[in-house]
Amino acid sequence: MLLFRDEEHVDCWCRSRDLTRGALLTPDQAWRLARAWYAGKLSPAWRRHTLEETEALLAGAGLTGAFWNLRAGGGTIPT
Repeated sequence: MLLFRDEEHVDCWCRSRDLTRGALLTPDQAWRLARAWYAGKLSPAWRRHTLEETEALLAGAGLTGAFWNLRAGGGTIPT
């Protein structure tokens, strides 16, 4: 994860490295996703999120659109 001042800074950084800009999320979205993603992870009963649960976690953090579509990418869920 890289942190930037604003979208213009992101665009400048990408141009300087000849990269296509990927998805952006705010610090608030990152925090909401992290809190939901790691909730209960220390519990012995913890289990990996299903595809549907992961989609709900992403949507709950406001992360929608093609980049966040797990099914388009073969349904791989990061650990």
